[in-house]
Amino acid sequence: MKINVDHGYEPSTVTLKQGVPAKLIFHRINDSSCLAKVQSEELSFKKNLPLNKNVEVSVSTDKSGEFNYACGMNMFHGKVIVNE
Repeated sequence: MKINVDHGYEPSTVTLKQGVPAKLIFHRINDSSCLAKVQSEELSFKKNLPLNKNVEVSVSTDKSGEFNYACGMNMFHGKVIVNE
């Protein structure tokens, strides 16, 4: 699932199926330093997002639920929903 990083995350909510391997692909097109990082304690990732490059993040779909992620300054937010 590709997520464009411009004035936040688009789409801001991604729905995945439990048990199906998944990757998020972040593509930052906004040069704001705030959006240069994406992180999620709940999903166990922290990645730098270089401008105009795809960055893949593997997401565990072992458990169903809603999991949040945010920029490095915690100003922009997104959500991953894993359905049974």
